[in-house]
Amino acid sequence: MMRYIRVCSDADGESHFEDAMIEFKSVDFAAPAPPLDLSSFSPATQFGFLRAPVGWEGDWHPAPCRQWVIYLTGEIEAKVSDGEIRRIGPGSVTLVEDTTGKGHRSLVVGDKEVLAVVVQLED
Repeated sequence: MMRYIRVCSDADGESHFEDAMIEFKSVDFAAPAPPLDLSSFSPATQFGFLRAPVGWEGDWHPAPCRQWVIYLTGEIEAKVSDGEIRRIGPGSVTLVEDTTGKGHRSLVVGDKEVLAVVVQLED
């Protein structure tokens, strides 16, 4: 199983963090290579790379759409509207779904820019 962080909003527009897991199954994914552990696939609309410089700060904002963010370098401090703050860095995976309501705040912390893969999902 793989842990990821979900950012979501409730019916009152408050945003929250939630820890979630992705399950894997052993499959013959690239025969004749040996089996690999693979999660289920989900449809995506597009992907891109995101770069945020040291010190970049995004005040309160909802996500532009449902999207996975896979952090490659650097570290973000994210705050949701219920007050919880988390630091998210290299190797972390976040499913951002707070497309309505107050959203979240983001701040690049440390001395490295953030480089991430963003995979946008269908609504």
